[in-house]
Amino acid sequence: MGRWWVFYADWQMECCGTPFSVGDEMSWPLLLMDSDDVLGGGWYDELSKLSSLAEAVRDEDGGVITTLRTDDGLTAALNEDPVARSDTDSEPWIRMVGLLTVQRHGGEWPETTGTVRSIHVVHQEFAETSPGSHTLEPVPASRRLQSVDSCPKWFGERPSGVLAELDVPDPRT
Repeated sequence: MGRWWVFYADWQMECCGTPFSVGDEMSWPLLLMDSDDVLGGGWYDELSKLSSLAEAVRDEDGGVITTLRTDDGLTAALNEDPVARSDTDSEPWIRMVGLLTVQRHGGEWPETTGTVRSIHVVHQEFAETSPGSHTLEPVPASRRLQSVDSCPKWFGERPSGVLAELDVPDPRT
């Protein structure tokens, strides 16, 4: 069994997500993102390290998305072209580190099923990029996590999503 941190953005949940609670079994299409690209980075404790053979999966538009399927049951699409390949294998072996995110837009790929063990509402501070610009960006080191029993469907202005801890059963057992 693997235990993974998964970020579920507020807009993804509000658009087409289904709220969930601790103890629920959920299936999500996961995307491994560069952690610096998610709310300004700083996800040091929530990073996932994936190492697996790469698989090509066709998305809904006929394009090819590279996915990784780990030994412990996790499947995640990659946000970028893989670059790390083993010199000893003829198959493309990929090693990547990033933040797992639920992705309901931009492609269809296999989902990962697991049991939700904890949920934290993510409160992220934002500030204008320059005075009067009305363009907001995440403020570094201003994230706060609030432990909850259930994920909300609607978030309002302050929360930016949830961070869920997902237990993924090992398919070999």
